[in-house]
Amino acid sequence: MALDDSFAFLPLFGIAALSFILIILVSAIKKKGSARVSSVMYLSLTIVFLSSLAGAIAKLGEDGEKTGNGFIIFGVGILIAAVITVPYCVMLLTFEPKKIVKLVPRSTNRRLEEAERLAQKNEQQANNGLSEAYDTKILEISREFMLQASKSYEGDDVMQRFMDYINKTIIEQIKADGGALLMVDDFEDLVTVKSFDGDFPPPYKLPNDMPHKPVRVATNFKFASFPLHDNIFGEVASSGVAELITNPNADTRIYQNGPEEFLECGSYIVVPMKIQDTVIGVTAFARKHGAELFTNGDLRIAMTLTDFAAAALQSVVTVSDIIEHSKQTKETEISGNIQNTLKPAKLPALPGMQVSTIWNPAAGVCGDCYDVVVSRKDRVSFILSDIAGKGINSTMIMVMVRSMLRLVVNTTQSAAKILTWVNKGICGESFSSDHFGSAMLMNYNPETKEIQFSVGGSIPVYRYDSEAGSFSQISVNDEPIGVEKTTEYKDYVQKLNSGDIIVAYTDGVVETLNEGGQPYSSESLLKLLGANHDKSSKDLTKLVKDDIKKFSGSAAQHDDETLLLFKVS
Repeated sequence: MALDDSFAFLPLFGIAALSFILIILVSAIKKKGSARVSSVMYLSLTIVFLSSLAGAIAKLGEDGEKTGNGFIIFGVGILIAAVITVPYCVMLLTFEPKKIVKLVPRSTNRRLEEAERLAQKNEQQANNGLSEAYDTKILEISREFMLQASKSYEGDDVMQRFMDYINKTIIEQIKADGGALLMVDDFEDLVTVKSFDGDFPPPYKLPNDMPHKPVRVATNFKFASFPLHDNIFGEVASSGVAELITNPNADTRIYQNGPEEFLECGSYIVVPMKIQDTVIGVTAFARKHGAELFTNGDLRIAMTLTDFAAAALQSVVTVSDIIEHSKQTKETEISGNIQNTLKPAKLPALPGMQVSTIWNPAAGVCGDCYDVVVSRKDRVSFILSDIAGKGINSTMIMVMVRSMLRLVVNTTQSAAKILTWVNKGICGESFSSDHFGSAMLMNYNPETKEIQFSVGGSIPVYRYDSEAGSFSQISVNDEPIGVEKTTEYKDYVQKLNSGDIIVAYTDGVVETLNEGGQPYSSESLLKLLGANHDKSSKDLTKLVKDDIKKFSGSAAQHDDETLLLFKVS
């Protein structure tokens, strides 16, 4: 053996020793479970250990004629180990394992499996939007919605207070910087902001002349309306599909105003509010630019709470309608009682004439009133009025008209002058701005058999001419009372003969509908009266009343029916 090769076996023994130590260490790691150990590593280390050990022994026994066998053995072993290891490394580099399994001692396997199952369950619940704890919280919020809905029936601004509560609650739960609740206006095809709170970078184009100041921008948003297209609010209301927007720059429905920082768009959640698949509005929430983006979990929470809010809102709307109906019913009952007390208890007996009436008030209307006032021996005043609308306000107008007429009919003023005074008095009352009506004042002089009358509005006055044997309208429609303070009404004078009939009525008489939706009509009324002109006034009004009842059948009455008739003896 040459002197320079005499210690060549030592490195091979060293490699063998190190390989053996590595095998022991890897075995300990595998047993402890602190890291994953591949069988390829075991096999490679074993080949290196055996080949280096065999090479060292072979090198130690070599003589001068036989050299290099030890290195050949070692080289072949390293080559085999490399052939095994290299493909394995390529596989690890190219493919990502589906799951890393931690090898643990058998004693801890069961606990780790339980923990893994629990983690998977929690992850699945999180993916579904809510954990059990949050389920409980969501149900508690829904209960609070219903509780607040019941409280909102008390006092004024019922809907506003409840919508503000909904908006603030969802803002808090999804940690939004701001939120808005918009309602759909079916008549205008718009969505209108009804509740607004917090910082909400507007995702729509601001007016060109608006100063870019936070207060001005927020005020604009609070009172904004949007069409059902070309903006995120209208699009969601139209489609009925919730939207999560985390990249506003890539969404054509979002407009970036800028350049001020408070106007920079962040992330948005917009959710349709539905009642029985009908979109009644949308809830919208924002996080400012630079804040953490909304997630799918936030979207699911917002959708869940919006559904709860819509259900609670429906109950508020329903109960509010019932309360409003009850108020109207109560008002109608009061108005009806007032109207009934204004009706003359008994018509006065008047020499040279017969007077009779029809008065059939409709439920919920209470607008008609009539009166007969004997003010002087040369003046008998007939009053007939029909005030538009219903409820207490209309009743008050009716009371005022009647009272003012009764107070001034005993003066020497003409019918037109008196009606003009009344109109000025009614127009001066602030609560009458949306209430108007028709009124007729007729003064009859029994001594001369002459009538003087004036009409404000559309109460028709007809005369049956006993000599001609026919009816004709002797009135002309004029401006209703309560509309224009400067209106001046006109007097009409008509000389009457024995057998003549004067009839005036409110529109409820001739607009009475039958079951087919056809009106009774003035032609039917006048034809009946003309055919029975020889009868007494009392018999005539009874014929009219029976004929209207027969005509209408089971059809509902929609307006007061009032008729005033007198016949000259």
